[in-house]
Amino acid sequence: MHAFSMSFMNHHLKTALLTGQLSKQILIAIALVSLTLTAFVKVCGCGFVNFDDHQFVVENDHIKAGLTGHGIKWAFTTLQGGNYIPLTWLSHMIDCQLFGLNPAGHHLSSLLLHLANTLLLFLVLHLISAALWPSALVAALFALHPLRVESVAWIAERKDVLSTFLGMLTIWAWARYSQRPTLRRYLVAFAFFCLGLLAKPMLVSLPLILLLLDYWPLNRFPKAGVSAGLISLVLEKLPLLAISGIASLVTLIAQHRAGAVASLKAIPLKMRLINALVSYGRYLVKLIWPRQFAVFYPYPMSWPWWQVAGSALLIFGLSALAVAVAKTQPYLFVGWLWYLITLLPVIGLVQVGRQSMADRYTYVPSIGLLIMAVWAAFELTAKWRRRYQIAILSASASAVILYLMICTAHQVRYWKNSLTLFEHALAVTANNYLAHYNLGVALAAEGRYQEAAIHYAEAIRIKPDYACAHNNLGFVLSKQKKLTEAEAHYRQAIKIKPDWDLAHYNLGCLLAAQGRFDEADTHYRMAQKLESGSLHHSHSSLVIGLGRKGKRIKSNDNQGLNFSKSKNRPPKYSIH
Repeated sequence: MHAFSMSFMNHHLKTALLTGQLSKQILIAIALVSLTLTAFVKVCGCGFVNFDDHQFVVENDHIKAGLTGHGIKWAFTTLQGGNYIPLTWLSHMIDCQLFGLNPAGHHLSSLLLHLANTLLLFLVLHLISAALWPSALVAALFALHPLRVESVAWIAERKDVLSTFLGMLTIWAWARYSQRPTLRRYLVAFAFFCLGLLAKPMLVSLPLILLLLDYWPLNRFPKAGVSAGLISLVLEKLPLLAISGIASLVTLIAQHRAGAVASLKAIPLKMRLINALVSYGRYLVKLIWPRQFAVFYPYPMSWPWWQVAGSALLIFGLSALAVAVAKTQPYLFVGWLWYLITLLPVIGLVQVGRQSMADRYTYVPSIGLLIMAVWAAFELTAKWRRRYQIAILSASASAVILYLMICTAHQVRYWKNSLTLFEHALAVTANNYLAHYNLGVALAAEGRYQEAAIHYAEAIRIKPDYACAHNNLGFVLSKQKKLTEAEAHYRQAIKIKPDWDLAHYNLGCLLAAQGRFDEADTHYRMAQKLESGSLHHSHSSLVIGLGRKGKRIKSNDNQGLNFSKSKNRPPKYSIH
């Protein structure tokens, strides 16, 4: 990869020298790095959060060991988290090798990748369009928008910034191939694309983006013989499309095995289509009006009719406009389709996870919208006097950039720890059962059991079949000596998930503490039978033996929360 990077830089050095723009490129790059670091400066002061970070890093023995032969083998053979992402696992291992479990180092790696993506976006756009200042502005808006915070500040979302880095290198390599098509240049693009998919499969739509770029700004579509030319352009992408198909199939299998794919019974097709339509509109609104960002947006029971109608009007209207001006303003056509296509894998038609939408999903799709906005601004002012155009665009861009930097710096603060993250999520969303649950976990970890109980109870009110919340509420109630209430919630957790070992184990501890050893024995044995590899079950035989001898057991010493108490115990699926 180092050789490819050197080739990339050497090519740009030659190109810039020939056009006399090297100094401008360097100054722009310095400005992009400086502005981005200023906006994200406090991210390295954030910690791990209790939302996938523990499963991905903190409690993952394969990752914590750093780069080892066994760990590398595991990375390329595991489907943990419902994805096949070996390169992302390796990046986490490297972080642990270098920094241990110091979160500052892990955050620094993600920030450096985001900086690299920003510079690559600028260089790639300049390479394919020859438009220096529009390329720079798109890169700046991409880097500084608060929608980026989730991908950069969330350690478990390393796959976003890493896959985008490889995706940008794929586009660069494709641009080089389009200038002088050779097998070697094609293979370079193909290799980067494959590596990107090994970081995160969301890049499956990239071959279609390359086809869009062939239309504009690479202008590879023939003026005459359009059908034959288009067929030729599609055929050259068949190997890329084949790899995308394989990656999609592997991901679908992995998600099904992890139990992450919601059934049509749980979320009907009509609801998915409506949510997808509204989400396309909401992402667009959040890009234009950056406010009320949350780490988790709950799936609504229904959407207000005005939101559905407004989103439909917006999406179909912009789609019609993009098609109508495809020949005269191709950047609108390409940018809009970039947005629609790259969001499609995560828009929820195949519902994976529990969220209705997620800020991290905009990391790549937003580039298309930014291309539309920036190129349109430059074209609309193209006929103005040069000094007026420069003055207006410079002032407007500076104001927008400053505003985005302030918003981003403010949003980064919420990622300081789990308490600040989920308190903010509750402040900007409604009926957010998962935010209540995770805030309860964070409070319980600090021994604030009464406060934790309030949030677990609220999570259950919103989602009565939330087994994890029942289990954890049972735990914090037992800590407050409310044993009857605790028992009721443990039993409810088992009723919802009869095959859950942890709930059986916790109930066994509670019963044994009350001298109800025969009942406890039943649940301990069930926990052992269902055991999924957690540490607490190693104590079960001892507890049963002590119970039969008539010794009283302190339930609080043995019970466990559904978080941070088990060794290498992933959830059934991870947010992705």
